[in-house]
Order: sequence, then C-alpha cells, then structure tokens
Amino acid sequence: MGIILAIILFGFIVIFHELGHFLMARLNGIEVEEFALGMGPLLVSKEYKGTRYCIRALPIGGACMMGEDDEATGEEGNFHSKPVWARIMVIAGGPVFNFILAFVLAVILTAMVGYDPPIVGNISPGSPAEEAGVKAGDEIVEMGNKKINIFREISAYNQFHPGETVDVTYERDGERHTVSITPEYDKELKYYFLGLSREPNKKAGFLTALQYGAYEVKYWICVTASGLKMLLTGQVGLDQVSGPVGIVDMVDDAYHSSVDYGISMIVANMMNMAILLSANLGVMNLLPIPALDGGRLVFLLVEAVRRKKVAPEKEGYVHFIGFALLMALMVFVLYNDIRRLFL
Repeated sequence: MGIILAIILFGFIVIFHELGHFLMARLNGIEVEEFALGMGPLLVSKEYKGTRYCIRALPIGGACMMGEDDEATGEEGNFHSKPVWARIMVIAGGPVFNFILAFVLAVILTAMVGYDPPIVGNISPGSPAEEAGVKAGDEIVEMGNKKINIFREISAYNQFHPGETVDVTYERDGERHTVSITPEYDKELKYYFLGLSREPNKKAGFLTALQYGAYEVKYWICVTASGLKMLLTGQVGLDQVSGPVGIVDMVDDAYHSSVDYGISMIVANMMNMAILLSANLGVMNLLPIPALDGGRLVFLLVEAVRRKKVAPEKEGYVHFIGFALLMALMVFVLYNDIRRLFL
C-alpha cells in the first residue's frame, strides 16, 4: 500500500510543479511541446492544442518541454524569444507552485486537526527548562534569535543545535523574559532535551488556519534548509539522505501507524507527508545547482544583469555536468535506501 500511496502523492506533487512551469509558459505566450508525468518509456499520450500530454513508465519525475534547446529564437512562441523576466517567471513557476500547494494543504490540515501554539504544557521536574524558571503556560516566542510560531519549531531547533546553550524568550502575563538553557543529554534515548512538552492542539477557525498554515510551510522550509546546512557542514552524512525508496518507506510507515485510527487519520498523515514533500521539492529545486530550476535561474539572473545571454553551448555544458552528478547522487542514495531496508 505504501508504494501505491507514495506514487500517488509524488505524482500529484510533481504534476503541480510542472503545472507551474506550464501555466507561466502559457501566460507568457510560450509554446509547450510536451507535458509529462513520469520519465522513461512512453505509456500513454494525447495531443491537444499543440501540446502532447504524456504518462511515462517511471513515476519519479515529470517534464514540461518548451523547446529550451531550440536556438531558433526568432520564432514566435519560442522560449528563447521571450524577455529574460518572462523566462525567469516560467522557470520559477515550478518551485513557487510547490510552495502554493504546500500552503493550501497546510491550511486544510490545520482546519482539520488544529494547530500547536508554542505554549508550554508541562515541565519535566529537574529539567534544564525548569531550572531556568520556565513554567507551564508560558509562550515561547524566540529561541536563539529565531522567531517561534509553532511548538514543533522548539523541537526542531533543539534537534539541529544539539547540546548548544540557547537564549529562550518566553512571554508570561504579557511580559517577556529571556533565559539561557543548556539541553541535557539523555543516555537512554540518546537525545538532548529541554524538558518542555506542549499543550493539545487548538481548534482553528478560517483566519487562524490561514495563519498557521503559513507557519506550517515555513516550518518545513526551515527544516529542509537546516538539514541541507548540516549536510554541507558534515554534521550529517550522505548515507543518511533518503531518496524515492526511502520516501516509499516513510509513506508506508505513516499509513500503517494511522490505519487503526480510521480514514480521517490516514488522510491527515498523507496530507502532512504531501506538505513535507512539496515544500522540500520547492526548496531543492531552487538550489543554484546546474540542471535544477535554481541553476537555470542563476544563468537567467546573470543574463538580466549583463543584458547579454550566456553562450548556449557553455550553459548546456554546465547543465550536462550537473545532470550527470545528480544522476550519480541518485544512484548512491537509491543504494543507501535499499541497503537500509535490509539492515
């Protein structure tokens, strides 16, 4: 069941990403040659108004082909014939639509299950938080100069800064107080803890769902960015990165952990996974890496500043190298995913 749900989730997220490119292309008068879900051998296709809509065999991606490799820039409807800012809109459309999808799903999920304000529910006796003077009912508003909007951001900060002393600002009776807290290491759980636990979720009205839906998307974007930072600084190894197989395993675990609680819990968990994946895909695609949307945006921004295009053969060469490196990384991640399944 995990495989089926993962394919549905990932396919929906990819389609929405490519829809961003597609709609921005149409908005700017750019012809779209092919709009595809999946990669590899063609399974089904239908042409409509000059665009071929396809489903391909491998459900690991998608494509919105606009003839970017065609150098006939003088032709009307050609990608390269459009102003640089129009092309930037088209390329940025995919990641932006991922963030829009994540926001819409987060608003719906918040309306369904409520939200978790950063209000302390309980304090563990003798914990670092209690010793610092934090009490139940206090609202955590800042940690380490980072604004806190939902309780999970407290746990995330602690996770990405293990063992670090942090300045915590909390609000009590309308007054703000700042204390320094050093997390304590739990040898059994192998985890640094502050000693804080949260209150139950609060019910959300429409405006609150919009507000905390935005906080939810911000949370996942920050988690993704922090994870990338740890990867680049060597705090996390490449062997801990998950790919398609790992995602299937995560979706399967989420399904089995919620199946006993009914369809509403399954839907909520799948929506949460979709928010995570969509926000993650948006961030990853904006990275300035050749072959990704972010890499292409770098070349377009350089063109906008220089008012002169980068030589197509040079740009193509850079993207080819980037694509080859990404494929090598995907093979490595796939190997790790499979290896972890049998450990």
